[in-house]
Amino acid sequence: MAGALLAPLPSAAAPEALLWPSATTPAIYSFSSSSFSSSSFRFACFRSPFLGLRLSYPTNHWIPALRRRSAGRGLRIEAAARPTVLVAEKLGEAGLALLRKFANVDCSYNLSLEELCAKISLCDALIVRSGTKVTPEVFEASKGRLKVVGRAGVGIDNVDLQAATESGCLVVNAPTANTVAAAEHGIALLVAMARNVAQADASMKAGKWQRNKYVGVSLVGKTLAVMGFGKVGSEVARRAKGLGMNVIAHDPYAPADRARAIGVELVSFDEAISTADFISLHMPLTPTTAKLFNDETFAKVKKGVRIINVARGGVIDEDALVRALDNGTVAQAALDVFTVEPPPKDSKLVMHENVTVTPHLGASTVEAQEGVAVEIAEAVIGALKGKLAATAVNAPMVPAEVLSELAPYVILAEKLGRLAVQLVAGGSGIKGVKVVYTSARDPDDLDTRILRAMITKGIIEPISSVFINIVNADYTAKQRGLRISEERIYRDSSLEAPLDSIQVHLTNVESKFASALSDSGDIVVEGRVKDGIPRLTLVGSFSVDVSLEGNAILCRNVDQPGNIGRVGKILGEQNVNISFMSVGRTAPRKQAIMAIGVDEEPDKETLKKIGEIPAIKEFVFLKL
Repeated sequence: MAGALLAPLPSAAAPEALLWPSATTPAIYSFSSSSFSSSSFRFACFRSPFLGLRLSYPTNHWIPALRRRSAGRGLRIEAAARPTVLVAEKLGEAGLALLRKFANVDCSYNLSLEELCAKISLCDALIVRSGTKVTPEVFEASKGRLKVVGRAGVGIDNVDLQAATESGCLVVNAPTANTVAAAEHGIALLVAMARNVAQADASMKAGKWQRNKYVGVSLVGKTLAVMGFGKVGSEVARRAKGLGMNVIAHDPYAPADRARAIGVELVSFDEAISTADFISLHMPLTPTTAKLFNDETFAKVKKGVRIINVARGGVIDEDALVRALDNGTVAQAALDVFTVEPPPKDSKLVMHENVTVTPHLGASTVEAQEGVAVEIAEAVIGALKGKLAATAVNAPMVPAEVLSELAPYVILAEKLGRLAVQLVAGGSGIKGVKVVYTSARDPDDLDTRILRAMITKGIIEPISSVFINIVNADYTAKQRGLRISEERIYRDSSLEAPLDSIQVHLTNVESKFASALSDSGDIVVEGRVKDGIPRLTLVGSFSVDVSLEGNAILCRNVDQPGNIGRVGKILGEQNVNISFMSVGRTAPRKQAIMAIGVDEEPDKETLKKIGEIPAIKEFVFLKL
């Protein structure tokens, strides 16, 4: 990206680090360029190893990472910019206060789809609860600007994850802050239903005294089936155990040892529903669970069962539940959620005398509302700063300590991908990529999903208009027919470093630099992290030691005296500064690879002169 500086930097220029956008503070840059229709433009830029750098004004397209060396060559910091966060549903004041410290906050509630689409192209983040549908139309209307959607709560069925992933938008939720509140509400409904609290209360307020009509059932010794043994389900189980209930659970993904730790037995779906006196639902709404409790399921339950649902209304076929209540298969139901919210005023289910209902109050405690607001605000702010949130639902959930440890390897992975693709001869399509990791650690202790995503980013972005981040890397690779395989090799080395090396193979392609081909015919590049700095250590079968910064000229030459001087003389005559030099060879006086780092990109005539040196058999210029 070439540009002319609109105003000169001060003579005592700030250190380079101050001219480079950080993960927390964007920088405003000014450009003048004939490449754009306007004579000049300004843009805000964040630095992020996971979500990338993005133009925020006047366009909405993401751009590749700017190299630090561009500071002072057409860039000038003018002011700090603030992202814009649209809060589309009511959020606790504590969360709003956090957001306002970092961003411009637009609280616009009860937006129609058309109104949301009209606003979203001006927003970097969107926060919703369960009432706002974030559809493919919303992501399309954002024109690439929307970087993160925050769901203030657990369920994300109102957010189209496929559309979010395709657009590279991170989706985060707040799964922990309302866990206890939801569990407490489930227990409250369980007890209220068992003792007819709501019905008796309404009766008394109508002036009646009907003790005989509202005789309840005891909980002690009864069996509760918890359907979905996640955070809320396990907390309900703990509390039900305290009430003297026998608790079983069904969850195909829950570890048996975690259930046993709190005295719960994991059983099959059919066993759970056929033996339980009470069934408490805690599964997400997915295509698999939609209307899971239907006529067929109710036919298998223990007659007189009582059902509690504080999860998602759509997991119950509401018409089937009414029929089961009417024929006595289900004695009672206590519901906090419904297929359509709010449900119709004439809903037979809501009006049924054996049903206790509340208007989606699971997370509605003062403490939970503030907790959810803070949790989602922190997740959204983190994502806008370029951090991969632990609560991301459409990207790998990688612990913060792992992210920190892998940070230099993330940079290495992307640079190796970008380097490898530059070695491919024109017209040679890339279909197969093999990544080899060497490490002293056990494979189970090495999470490579981020590294794979960054290699994909490095390979695809330079040859396409698609922006790649950790959210959409695997999806984009699949869409383009790019097959990526991974191999882990044990190497007896230090356990302190997560990796010894990363090697990228491009299979079944032609190379513009034949020396980059291995004996198997693959383009091979390998890198390591040394003292926190990513370095290129292997090209083809030649060992090198090159810092992956700036530009480099790789030459395969006959190993003889004078080659370095000849190349250096040609570059010096054109005022091209050399930053480093490294030589790898097969044997003395045989073949060698010479890597020369340069601060500037040599022109074609200069490169041609280098290629005319008799001892140099081939060369390639690379942007590292």
